Parts: sequence; C-alpha cells; structure tokens
Amino acid sequence: MDMRPYVVVMGVAGCGKTELGRQLAQTLNLPFIEGDRFHSDSNIQKMKTGIALTDEDRAGWLQAIIDASLSGSQGAVIACSALKQRYRDVFRQQLSNLTFLYLEIDESTALHRVTSRPDHFYPPSLVNSQFEVLEVPSQEQDVLALDATEPVVSLIARAKAWLRGATSAVLA
Repeated sequence: MDMRPYVVVMGVAGCGKTELGRQLAQTLNLPFIEGDRFHSDSNIQKMKTGIALTDEDRAGWLQAIIDASLSGSQGAVIACSALKQRYRDVFRQQLSNLTFLYLEIDESTALHRVTSRPDHFYPPSLVNSQFEVLEVPSQEQDVLALDATEPVVSLIARAKAWLRGATSAVLA
C-alpha cells in the first residue's frame, strides 16, 4: 500500500491555498506543488481576459497536477482549487493516502485578497464564478474545513493534528 501522504489544499481564488500549502509542506517535509503552475497557456489567457474555465479546460490541468504529484517518492502538499466534487474524485482515483484541506472564505474577503495581488494572472472579475461552481465538500469524509481568515500558524496546527489521524503515513 502506498504510504506517501498527499494533501490537497483547496478552495476558491484568494483563500490562501498557496501560502498554507507552502508552509504546511515545509512543516511536513514534503514537496509543494502549486497547481497554478500547471495551467496551459490557453487557460491562463482565458482567465486573464475574464473568461472562467470550463470542466474541459480543467481536465488536462488536473491531470498535469496529479502527474507531477506522482513523479516524486515522498507524497506532496498540493495547492489546487478542486472546486467540484468530480475534480476531487479525479484526485481520489489516482492518489492514495489522500486528504483535502478546504479553506472556507466569504466572497468579499476573497475578492479583497485577489484584488491585492496585482501580479497574478487571475483577475478579480472571476472571483464570483468560483463561488458559483464551488461544491462545498461538507459531506466528504476525507476533508477538513478550515477558516481561511485564521492565522496560517493556527491552520497548520489544526491541519497537522487532523492529518495524523486521517492518513496512514507517518507525519512530522
């Protein structure tokens, strides 16, 4: 059985996936995979021009993230929106020992955060579209919901405590 832990930090744009993911990976001594790095040029161009991605646009992106995750021997912490259950199920089908950390945030806070990061390709005009397609993973057993407005150090502490019980891997 694969003992490598995979943790997907998920949620809408601006919830803090990258920051929490990067710091959690460092804390757990796991590689960090930033999902945004795997968008195709055409996906990035669509988003830059204010066009929300479709399920078809996301299919290759999700697979590229999974392939990168499987390329290592340690497992990984992955930052990926994973907004719909079917996207999370793609991860579940290909990665064992998998858990999700769902960063909950309200739309106005997410919009404020996205507006505050001018060098990112994702425009504030698309934040609403993320909330429209979000399928909150409230009934999924392998998901821990976290308040995205809490300090990252608190989120890491809660995540580590939960992950110890949720995975079969030995975590730092």
